[in-house]
Amino acid sequence: MFSVDEGSTGSEIDEELTGGDSTTSLSRWVFDEKDDYEINEDYDDDGYDEHHHGEMDSDDEDDNVEQRLIRTSPAVDSFDVDALEIPGTQKIEIEEFGIGKKLILALQTLGVVFGDVGTSPLYTFSVMFKRSPINDKEDIVGALSLVIYTLILFPLVKYVNFVLWANDDGEGGTFALYSLICRNANVSLIPNQLPSDARISGFGLKVPSPELERSLIIKERLEASMTLKKLLLILVLAGTSMVIADAVVTPAMSVMSAIGGLKVGVGAIEQDQVVVISVSFLVILFSVQKYGASKLGLALGPALLIWFFCLAGIGIYNLVKYDSSVFRAFNPAYIYFLFKRNSVNAWYSLGGCVLCATGSEAMFADLSYFSVHSIQLTFVFLVLPCLLLGYLGQAAYLSENFSDAGDAFFSSVPSSIFWPVFIISNIAALIASRAMTTATFTCIKQSIALGCFPRLKIIHTSKKFIGQIYIPVLNWSLLVVCLIIVCSTSNIFAIGNAYGIAELGIMMTTTILVTLVMLLIWQTNIIVVSLFAFVSLGVELIFFSSVCSSVADGSWIILVFATIMFLIMYVWNYGSKLKYETEVQKKLPMDLLRELGSNLGTIRAPGIGLLYNELAKGVPAIFGHFLTTLPAIHSMVIFVCIKYIPVPSVPQTERFLFRRVCPRSYHLFRCVARYGYRDVRKENHQAFEQILIESLEKFISKEAQERSLESDGDQNNTDSENDMTLSRVLIAPNGSVYSLGVPLLAEHTDSSNKQPAKTRRSSTDFGAGPSTALDVEQSLEKELSFIHKAKESGVVYLLGHGDIRATKDSWFLKKLVINYMYAFLRKNSRRGITNLSVPHSHLMQVGMTYMV
Repeated sequence: MFSVDEGSTGSEIDEELTGGDSTTSLSRWVFDEKDDYEINEDYDDDGYDEHHHGEMDSDDEDDNVEQRLIRTSPAVDSFDVDALEIPGTQKIEIEEFGIGKKLILALQTLGVVFGDVGTSPLYTFSVMFKRSPINDKEDIVGALSLVIYTLILFPLVKYVNFVLWANDDGEGGTFALYSLICRNANVSLIPNQLPSDARISGFGLKVPSPELERSLIIKERLEASMTLKKLLLILVLAGTSMVIADAVVTPAMSVMSAIGGLKVGVGAIEQDQVVVISVSFLVILFSVQKYGASKLGLALGPALLIWFFCLAGIGIYNLVKYDSSVFRAFNPAYIYFLFKRNSVNAWYSLGGCVLCATGSEAMFADLSYFSVHSIQLTFVFLVLPCLLLGYLGQAAYLSENFSDAGDAFFSSVPSSIFWPVFIISNIAALIASRAMTTATFTCIKQSIALGCFPRLKIIHTSKKFIGQIYIPVLNWSLLVVCLIIVCSTSNIFAIGNAYGIAELGIMMTTTILVTLVMLLIWQTNIIVVSLFAFVSLGVELIFFSSVCSSVADGSWIILVFATIMFLIMYVWNYGSKLKYETEVQKKLPMDLLRELGSNLGTIRAPGIGLLYNELAKGVPAIFGHFLTTLPAIHSMVIFVCIKYIPVPSVPQTERFLFRRVCPRSYHLFRCVARYGYRDVRKENHQAFEQILIESLEKFISKEAQERSLESDGDQNNTDSENDMTLSRVLIAPNGSVYSLGVPLLAEHTDSSNKQPAKTRRSSTDFGAGPSTALDVEQSLEKELSFIHKAKESGVVYLLGHGDIRATKDSWFLKKLVINYMYAFLRKNSRRGITNLSVPHSHLMQVGMTYMV
């Protein structure tokens, strides 16, 4: 049992952890794992217990444990003591802005989020009527009705009203949804989860309810089936590959459509010249990407605002001049009439119609750059009305000019303002091209943190908004592929089909993941979930069948690129999983360290050694390699694991988790430095050392305080145990909830009393030390003094690089994936220590190869 600071009651501490909610100040809901966790907490002070047969620490137990939902006391695991140092752990919440700030963010969203969907009028009708030629005026009204309800269904209903709310504490995108699911169900394939992770502020669990029973059933099935875990990962990786593909095809489509207006304004311009000019514009576009979304958003937001006003103004002009009767397209019956007259051609036209909703995913993926309210406000009151007026105006113009359907937008622009509109449209196209690029940067950063993409250099472009990033390697890679597509295809109709494939692939992935979030996390009414899933996925599949019918026209290139990106991500995740599992199997047994003694079989030189390894449980095998390779080892060794948790951000007060690995005389500790996928690791090595050592000292002080309070309270244990009774809730295998009035502490005490005497640790076991408050204080001073002397002697970073190779008897495919593809990706990715900028004089590296 962990004791809190003097003068604080258990309810007061728990109130700090829960933000002062009186309804939860006495207890909280957590998943209980039947793993003798209470016993493990007792032996943390000394590192091991004979009852555990050489286990290194409390997180090294078998992961396959039965889970149940219980109501716990406010006691805190000693592994999390650093979270109590600052009153009130920081609940990560979406920051609420004032009206002025929201208006500024709304203006920035125009330049970052809505450029893609805002420039769709440049090409939507042109591609639609290329696939399904106009036969009469009713075809135009039917096509317009299709566009109107596609805009209402996808961007407005699906994304603005549902998907945007599925954000992960302000983070959007495919991997943000995957992170939400991983946090609420153990579906990650890399087994580095710790029980302590569930007690981070960002984790949450609702109290029992009928919907919770359903979500727990789904959770159990997901966790029990490796097939479902792999299918979920494949779905997420496929959706992410489509996001990256979209970031390639969006600039190509937007820029070529805008430059194509030259053929209307200047008759002598040929398509080859349009391609050359487009290439120049694309190079400029990707070159300015490094200046960041915030700066460019403020600069380009006003330009896109003018563009939306132009769309609305031109639309009103054409409605007044040509045919205002196109307003009847708001009657959805005209969609039925269109399919009744032109069943096959109308189905083909769906591939062009979906282009009006391109950029919908950018609203969600770019959510980390802005707030939900700023995106909703901008779309509903500015973007959507202007888009509708723009499409209505084009339909009114085409109703009297059928022959201009090949370039509907520029043909509908009045000649007196053609060139100003042409210039503004090109600026808008350049802005639109950035929409999915910025979304891709966000998505890749999330995938890197969750172990699904090779580590790349990430530059943070804003000091105010930590989500705004730039990835140089990815930026220039996207440019190269984009130029290849533009030069090889040079046809906006083929590019438009590829555009539709990428966009619909993302939409279908998002629909499935949001549906799972509704069932597992939101616990939404099953009728609402069913309507959302069947309507969204059904319509998307109909659109997808249309675009797939024209894959042979050249859009197969984007599928090839998406497949390559999928393979890169899958190979990296597979190799990382295999490497981690091998390191877990090869970790050093406790018996070995016990035999070596406190000197570890070598000379202990003054100083602190920070041994970096990806292993979150136990002592890595690479440590044994250090012991046999080096003539001496440092007097204090800390095993450091930098671990990313499936939450957007981890508060600084909960960053470091410590545990003793062995008895006090060994001076061995394990530290897990936890980061969220949105966190910025800006510390240099000196700042990191300072924070880590201070956190270690706090841990040791809390540990000593716990022993002192336990020693003082031994005489009153019987009375206090009789007074402490807490209710418990069990979840049956069928998901039913049962409330049991059982005194948990008394139950644990009774079971403990039944254990053999040799498994019950006393304060003097293994030479662990002090039994009185005075001895505890003296021991604490001595250990803190030892740490200060070790730090003065210097800190050295011991980097253990573990590589994997396939054994000779492995299958050929496994050898290809591990020995060549994964090895190539690992060789060309950034090391995790790079962010700390450690001088070479402070580095010591040892490599180790595992055969798998």
